[in-house]
Amino acid sequence: MVYYGQTSCEQDTERYLDVVKYVFGSYKKEVPLVINTMGWVKGEGLLLLIDIIRLLSPSHIVQMDVYDWKAMAPLTPEYVHLTSGLYTKGKQQAKCKQMGTSGVENWKSSEEEGDVSAPEYKLLYIHPEFPRAGVAGEARVHSGILRDMSILGYLGQLQSPDVGAVLPLHSLVPYQVPFSAVALRVIHTDVAPTNIMYAVNASWVGLCRIPDEIRCQTDGPVLLTQTPVCDCLGFGIVRGVEMEKKLYHVLTPVPPENLRLVNCLLLGNIAVPNCILVGQQGVEGEIPYVTSDYNYSILGSGKLKKKKHFKRREYSFECDYT
Repeated sequence: MVYYGQTSCEQDTERYLDVVKYVFGSYKKEVPLVINTMGWVKGEGLLLLIDIIRLLSPSHIVQMDVYDWKAMAPLTPEYVHLTSGLYTKGKQQAKCKQMGTSGVENWKSSEEEGDVSAPEYKLLYIHPEFPRAGVAGEARVHSGILRDMSILGYLGQLQSPDVGAVLPLHSLVPYQVPFSAVALRVIHTDVAPTNIMYAVNASWVGLCRIPDEIRCQTDGPVLLTQTPVCDCLGFGIVRGVEMEKKLYHVLTPVPPENLRLVNCLLLGNIAVPNCILVGQQGVEGEIPYVTSDYNYSILGSGKLKKKKHFKRREYSFECDYT
């Protein structure tokens, strides 16, 4: 498992392909492999999909048609063979050479000169009959809800099976991790070293293992200059940073025997669900990490807006998405 750190690969498609190569390198080919590709099939997303097909060489491709939208061509082996991807080139149109010196023009295709053959796979083209299949705009909202539910389910492993009520995060005992034991890297954006602790505090992080030994020249945090493509052993929340003792306080359900292998914390653009922060019961005064006195005139600030067309009443999910 690799922590990519974003819900879309649009901003860094090159790293996405590197991650795909890294994960696929662990496939032993002893059992069948099912690859679930993204729903981004327009523009560069389609080109990236062609790259992935060339990279992974599948035996079968299942392509689902989209309701009332015919813009995407069937991904036949011939189509993939001829079409250029985002980083790979398709077979050029047959380059012809004039043969002989007579007035009759004889043409020979360059295909006879050793071009790479078309990929071999079987295309299964499916037209779904369930209503509203592929309706634009809804998939992103649904995926956001499912993502938050997955995070909540993952953090549910921190709860004791013997306790009836769900304990808030501030009631759970975190691990203490020295600054010198792990390296830090923010994946999705550039953060000044002086602000790195503000970014990491109260954030969702991937608990990763890089092959390099962690070497710290100072007593400050160890910062990576590039985002590694490495094993991810699980996830956690940095629920506090203790600057005096140079410690991160990390909540995670990853077992201790695996945590011993972790030497890198990767911070991506995946947010802790709002309900975890606003639902901290038993707190007097201001809730930690939640403010009611905020200056919206600050550059870059603003309120998150709900999708008006989404029928929220169909769901009983308690998380606050405003």
